[in-house]
Amino acid sequence: MEIAVQLEPSAGPPPAVEYRWDTDTDILTARVVSAGDGTGPSGSVEIEAPDGAWLILDVVQGCIAGVEVAVWPDVRKRPSLAAPPATEHGRASVRLAVSQAGPALVELEAELHAESDESERVIHFCVGARRDVRTVRLGRDLLLELDSQGEIAGLWLLDVPPLPST
Repeated sequence: MEIAVQLEPSAGPPPAVEYRWDTDTDILTARVVSAGDGTGPSGSVEIEAPDGAWLILDVVQGCIAGVEVAVWPDVRKRPSLAAPPATEHGRASVRLAVSQAGPALVELEAELHAESDESERVIHFCVGARRDVRTVRLGRDLLLELDSQGEIAGLWLLDVPPLPST
């Protein structure tokens, strides 16, 4: 699986992240506020696991601007789960092929694993096999893990609001 990104330094504090739950489908969306100020195409990178789980990266003007968990993998709950420190912060550019028929779309198949703290306020997604990573802060509550090749290895969602009761 290859989702290579290019990091661009970001001035100022990391932007806010807005969460939204769709209570009918349990879809969670995390959007980085004002992340779409790049120059590339817009579209999505869809990661599908063999078990049917879906993780969708929203790309706006070439930069990762959000995440949608469309079909959840099994989530392993831990008594506590702390995100690693992010040593850098910036924007992550993704190369998408420009499509004449609409937004660009990249579909990939990879293992997806999820873990959370007991209250499900911290959620970590691992993409593919576990490997050494560095962590980059894309937004105040959104971290991206990159492996030594500069490919996406995981995501952290922090301060996730609880799923509203229906």
